Amino acid sequence: MLTIRFQRVGRKNDPAFRIVVLEKTRSPKAGNPLQILGSYNPKTKHTVIDAEKAKHWMSKGAQLSGTVNNLFITKGVIEGKKVNVLGKKSAPKKEEPVAVEVKAEEPTVEAPAETASEA
Repeated sequence: MLTIRFQRVGRKNDPAFRIVVLEKTRSPKAGNPLQILGSYNPKTKHTVIDAEKAKHWMSKGAQLSGTVNNLFITKGVIEGKKVNVLGKKSAPKKEEPVAVEVKAEEPTVEAPAETASEA
């Protein structure tokens, strides 16, 4: 199956991406893509997309990755709803402390005997 996704290019700490058509099972860095459809620079937001080629590959059955799908919708290449590409955050479950009721024995204080000196 074919997929349209990003291929990272650029140097360390300065990412830039190519939009490429690859086999889904191949790694994005694993050799030559079938075709380069454009580029995207996330720092400057500069985007170049060949919309005709992208639509051609989608008509042949190429699937879009989630991020590329959202980019294409933003740039108006395709229409539809954006996909949530970030996974659901699962908050760490807080274990409720088990209320252990320990009843401390209260010391019994005997009242001193009343004196009968009242007379």
